[in-house]
Amino acid sequence: MSDNLPPCPQCSSEYTYEMNALMVCPECAHEWAPADADEAPEAAGERVIKDAVGNVLADGDTVTVVKALKVKGSPSGIKAGTKVRNIRLVDGVDGHDIDCRIEGFGAMQLKSEFVKKA
Repeated sequence: MSDNLPPCPQCSSEYTYEMNALMVCPECAHEWAPADADEAPEAAGERVIKDAVGNVLADGDTVTVVKALKVKGSPSGIKAGTKVRNIRLVDGVDGHDIDCRIEGFGAMQLKSEFVKKA
């Protein structure tokens, strides 16, 4: 076995081997292209932010609020189904990782678990 082959991304087995252009794990039978592991954002240490259903979010996306949200200082909150355009992903406080501007409310931060990519 070669020491420079990557472990299996599914079961972390160290007994992987090359077969043509693929890497193969003999323990779980997982096959993958070596380039797939290099391009995974989680493996590179980048922070990946996902919405309520698991879609990966990016700067500039349009999202829809999936749950009615209360807003401090406002008699009515943000209704479910409100579209938010041109979001920015930030390292916010208390899990608020989306910076945006909502019409009628102004600039605010949202948690990604309460939005869905539109």
